[in-house]
Amino acid sequence: MSWASHHCPAWLARARYTIMEQRDYYEVLGVERTASAEEIKKAYRKLALKYHPDHNPGDAEAEARFKEAAEAYEVLREPERRARYDQFGHDGVNGSPFGGFTSNEDIFAHFGDIFGDIFGFGMGGAARGGRGPRPEAGADLRYDLKLTFEQAARGTEVTLNIPRQVTCEECGGSGAAKGAKRETCPQCKGTGQIRHSQGFFQFATTCPKCNGEGSIISHPCPRCKGKGLVRKSQDLSVTIPAGVDTGTRLRLSGEGESGLHGGPAGDLYVFLTVEPSKKFKRSGQDLIVTHDITFPQAALGVKITIDGLNGPLEVKIPKGTQSGATFRIPGEGLPYLRQKRQTGKKKKKGDMLVEVRVLTPTSLTSRQEELLREFDEAGEGKAMSKVRKAAKKLGKVMGMD
Repeated sequence: MSWASHHCPAWLARARYTIMEQRDYYEVLGVERTASAEEIKKAYRKLALKYHPDHNPGDAEAEARFKEAAEAYEVLREPERRARYDQFGHDGVNGSPFGGFTSNEDIFAHFGDIFGDIFGFGMGGAARGGRGPRPEAGADLRYDLKLTFEQAARGTEVTLNIPRQVTCEECGGSGAAKGAKRETCPQCKGTGQIRHSQGFFQFATTCPKCNGEGSIISHPCPRCKGKGLVRKSQDLSVTIPAGVDTGTRLRLSGEGESGLHGGPAGDLYVFLTVEPSKKFKRSGQDLIVTHDITFPQAALGVKITIDGLNGPLEVKIPKGTQSGATFRIPGEGLPYLRQKRQTGKKKKKGDMLVEVRVLTPTSLTSRQEELLREFDEAGEGKAMSKVRKAAKKLGKVMGMD
């Protein structure tokens, strides 16, 4: 009995004997002799899909075309063999009745790069496992932190209690008990993969016993149960820079969960939420405060004192100020984040915006009403000195001077 009938599916054995005359390989694939490697691969993929035996059951001619295309591609895909073919024709590459294939392993390995793309699963060739556990990066963690406005404005230091997976101290992350070592997986023989045959195809799946690592732990660490990691809560001191706002995200590199088998630790991301201030409104790094003044103060001008972040601030309100007017005090807002620090210079900050609101009295005495009428009668046509005199009288009577 022939090798083909021993080791090949029936359709592949028939295909071998159907191809009686070898055609030019470029003609088989339908490409020019100057075609690129990518053009040759593309042509082969097209023919493989068209003539694949699973798509043409019982069609001997399709099986023959499929095998012929495979032989052509096997030669033309490799630069050295293609050069020999270009120079000597079929005599330069025919080392076996299968056009270069010496065993079923060669055929499976050959089809792997094409049919893995076409059908979406791994094909033939040696398994790529057996190198032991691969390093795995630890998971990133998220922590949501709420701050008061004062903490965010001035900066602070907080201590966070972070539950996370850390490297097991007893086994050093190996997962094996003291004195024990990892052993070659008996199911996959250290390859990390299990190979399966289905008709013409051969494909590999991850070994379920060792999860593709190629080795197993017969005597796992009693503390981590072979995982190499244990869950532990740890206190972490975090510095919150001044000027942060809701939505600010702090990244603490390497403070996430520990990696496996020497892999790097993940990161910790702290997401901040800042409570609103009872005194200020915030606009970026600027602060806005509203201050009430009387009508006489608005008309005559006045100096007012407001509470700033770092103590009282004095603001001069000029004569004739209208309600809603805003006065800016530079550098009395919140610090800007992510700026370059320069030696000898203060860190740049936003501004304090003082919005003035002129109050209108709702309850007046008869004397106050009399003075307001006198003020109104002074009018714009009267001497300005009379207007100022009336305003001062009004202020004293209303107790607002």
